Amino acid sequence: MWVGTGVIFGAMIAVGTTVWADRDETTVQQTNSIPLQELRAFVEVYERISTDYVDQVDDKKLLEGAISGMLSSLDPHSAYLPPVDAKEMEEHTRGEFGGLGMEVGMEDGFVKVISPIDDTPAEKAGMKAGDLIIKLGSEPVKGKTLSEAVKIMRGKPGTKIELTVVRDGVDAPFTVELTRAVIKVKSVKQRMLKDDIGYVRISQFQVRTGQDLSKAISTLEKENGKPLSGLVLDLRNNPGGVLTAAVEVSDAFLDDGLIVYTEGRIRNSQMRFEAEGGDLMKGKPIVVLVNEGSASASEIVSGALQDQKRAIIAGRDTFGKGSVQTLMQLNNGAAMKITTARYFTPSGRSIQAEGIQPDVKIDLLKVEKVEKSKIGNIKEKDLSGHLSNGNGDKEEEELTEQERVSKETEALLDKDFELSEAMRIVRTMILAQQLK
Repeated sequence: MWVGTGVIFGAMIAVGTTVWADRDETTVQQTNSIPLQELRAFVEVYERISTDYVDQVDDKKLLEGAISGMLSSLDPHSAYLPPVDAKEMEEHTRGEFGGLGMEVGMEDGFVKVISPIDDTPAEKAGMKAGDLIIKLGSEPVKGKTLSEAVKIMRGKPGTKIELTVVRDGVDAPFTVELTRAVIKVKSVKQRMLKDDIGYVRISQFQVRTGQDLSKAISTLEKENGKPLSGLVLDLRNNPGGVLTAAVEVSDAFLDDGLIVYTEGRIRNSQMRFEAEGGDLMKGKPIVVLVNEGSASASEIVSGALQDQKRAIIAGRDTFGKGSVQTLMQLNNGAAMKITTARYFTPSGRSIQAEGIQPDVKIDLLKVEKVEKSKIGNIKEKDLSGHLSNGNGDKEEEELTEQERVSKETEALLDKDFELSEAMRIVRTMILAQQLK
């Protein structure tokens, strides 16, 4: 099942899943009696449009529009996928698709950015979670469905589109030009920080994310030459993905216990997932970074590790998407994505419309490092004609690989305040373990 939040520009009308679900007996038994009066009204409207509308409308278009409207009226995540979009959905779960690289939904008739995806045109252009897109080129978004908006934003890789954006804290709408591209998402990235602390970034939950996480931690330990003392798991602006991947990531840090469970009306929606794989970090401190762009599968992981007292969750309240969508194949080659369940954290919390509240709040701040030249500090080496230390002057190009990586890490921490704070929390947790 797919537990993403919305739509990826380019390949799909709605994000999908690796599971095709059929109707079971429970569904059939729970089907309500047919509302004849409403069906008569539907037929009447259909006939009036067919005969009286100013232009002749294709019957197929009318019926697909009715189906799409019926699904989209349920909630922001249920949708109809025509055959072409149902096929393209499979590309998304493999992590390669065309578009701009944003997960979106609808709010007040506008396209709302849930999260830009790492290393995509949207992320590089500075799009942010919470942005409202009000115009696509010269066309207003108001009055369009999400599917129609997405189709406009699709296009040949290399072509450009201008978006008009409204953002909290910015006085007036502004435009952003993006170049469409084939999106190749690398789900997991890793690097060493300092003091034997590792950093793993998960940008999206794909089929192989659990395996890639295990490899990332193994790579960090080899690079470090010994087990990690702590880990920062970065789920900021991660819009979700495949449910099983979220379970595998949670399982990677738990020896046992409940990870997540779902509740719905049909038999297939009643699920429980328990940890069984063993903790890759052997109980070492973990801090999970989240923000308002962390949604769905990211919230499953955060909620599981928080409830099981396995990690400190740091950052800001998450998006609050706590429902599961199932794709059901239709006879015409199309598919319907329909919400079939809500998911709950181990302690029974529903995340729907609430999100995960972090244990440590880190406000969104812009922090800039003050240059030494601006604070007036003068050291011996700044004095004219200062005495050499006898070791010779080390040129930048003579830095060892370890020194170069250390400088890159310092630069990263200087510009990423939230990551710097997460490092501080991990260090405190390591110290607390050592003092026990």
